[in-house]
Amino acid sequence: MPRVLLLLFALCSLTMIFITRCGISFEEPEAQPQHPSRRALESISHQMAAPHDGVTEREQFEEQLQQLIRQKEAFYKAELARLEQRIANLQAQLQESRHMASEFVQKTSDEMQYKGQTLYYKNHFKDKLDEAEILNGVQLNNEYELIPFCRFTLSRLYLIDPGLGKRVVEKPIGFKKKELTEVVTFAIDQLNEAQEEDENVFTSENFLEGIYRTEPGIGSQYELYFRDVDYKSTTTRYKKVSIFRPYGPLQLISKSDLHTRKDMINLILPLSGRVEKFRQFMERFVKVCIHVDKRVFLTVVYFGMDGLNDVKNIIGSVSKSYRFKNIKLITLNESFSRGRGLQIGAQSWIQGDVLLFLCDVDIVFSTDFLERCRLNAKRGERVYYPIVFSLYNPQVVYSLQDVPIPPENEQLIISKDTGFWRDFGYGMTCQYRSDLLKMKGFDETIQGWGMEDVLLYRKYVKSEIMVIRATDPSIFHLWHDKYCDPKLQPDQYKGCIRSKALNEASHAQLGMLAFKDEIDEHKALMQMNQS
Repeated sequence: MPRVLLLLFALCSLTMIFITRCGISFEEPEAQPQHPSRRALESISHQMAAPHDGVTEREQFEEQLQQLIRQKEAFYKAELARLEQRIANLQAQLQESRHMASEFVQKTSDEMQYKGQTLYYKNHFKDKLDEAEILNGVQLNNEYELIPFCRFTLSRLYLIDPGLGKRVVEKPIGFKKKELTEVVTFAIDQLNEAQEEDENVFTSENFLEGIYRTEPGIGSQYELYFRDVDYKSTTTRYKKVSIFRPYGPLQLISKSDLHTRKDMINLILPLSGRVEKFRQFMERFVKVCIHVDKRVFLTVVYFGMDGLNDVKNIIGSVSKSYRFKNIKLITLNESFSRGRGLQIGAQSWIQGDVLLFLCDVDIVFSTDFLERCRLNAKRGERVYYPIVFSLYNPQVVYSLQDVPIPPENEQLIISKDTGFWRDFGYGMTCQYRSDLLKMKGFDETIQGWGMEDVLLYRKYVKSEIMVIRATDPSIFHLWHDKYCDPKLQPDQYKGCIRSKALNEASHAQLGMLAFKDEIDEHKALMQMNQS
């Protein structure tokens, strides 16, 4: 560009010199104005024609021409500087555009990589979720493959696998407290997202309890229950939140409303003899089921004739005293078979489907347990197998403490010295009648004690129905002397002896009984030293 400008300038200068020296002029109408450059050239021509004092015409022309050339050079230099600045600006813009394009490409590449990783993790989490037994049951090979749940509140953990000598209930501390607090907070945030601005919000005060378990290689599963803040006038409406942590961020599985007000429970109790124990059972039944819950039907299946009249009198007295009609007595004049009794009790219900609670006469439960039955069992999808807290022999427990045996209701304490979680027992269960019949029910050929509940449990474990196996602090198995008939089959007899040994006392308490002579000797020595 500068070379072109200099060439044009040279041509213009040569043209003006030629016109001046040749005296060529152009006649134009007087009314037409002359171009300033042309007037300047004419003025120079006139001045060259009229000589000045001491200055030749040629010198004057050259001086004026040099002056014009300097003006033109100054103009074109300024124009050149402007153009160079413009080019520099364009180059800077081009460089910036290239930089922005490079950043855009990099950002796009990073976003694509991030989206690819996100898709990978989503697929990974989905695969883990499909593997886990959360939304539906998974077919397992045996009862030992099922991982039970642990129940928790904000202040208590009811552990299923504490290990020898550890606590069966403890206060959440350290990482356990941090984990459970995060889970409850996440669930509260999920519930409040669905609330309108003018509606009540959920807080930790609405949290009732939850259960959790961890499957190796898959992740942790949580089910949390909240009191529904939109229905404060009723105590039977809840919010349930299921959460899954697939060894990564928490993933919301579902949010659902639960209403238990109309759910009737048919409690089936097989019985033979043990009239006094049945009398105590009915006293507890009146307090919990008739006075408070009021949604329980009792089916008693009695074997044999011994004690039958006493049982009829107890049932008649309760029915008459409390105008309680939701009770039925089925009698069987044959040897006791728990499985057969439960099966006949379930089949005797003719009013459609119903939630069953398969129970024993030595069981103590509260209304909280009945609500858990309704919350954890779902027709065609879930059955509830609570892990009962089994009490030790009170004569051993309290004699070692040198204190008298307290009343029954004061013995219902969850501690390592009073009992243990009966994780090998599957007799207490809540399930719908339709599910029990679908599994073909119990093996009615089994006589005497044990194995009928284990066989049914195995059927559920191997099916697609989810088994909710969790510690339950509201159901207790009272200690009673157990007789193991030598005529039982080897598996039954072994299980009976094992249960009898575990029911007696804790490891430490049995040890104190085993070393009683040494302990008495130590006491005698201490007394001698004091005297």
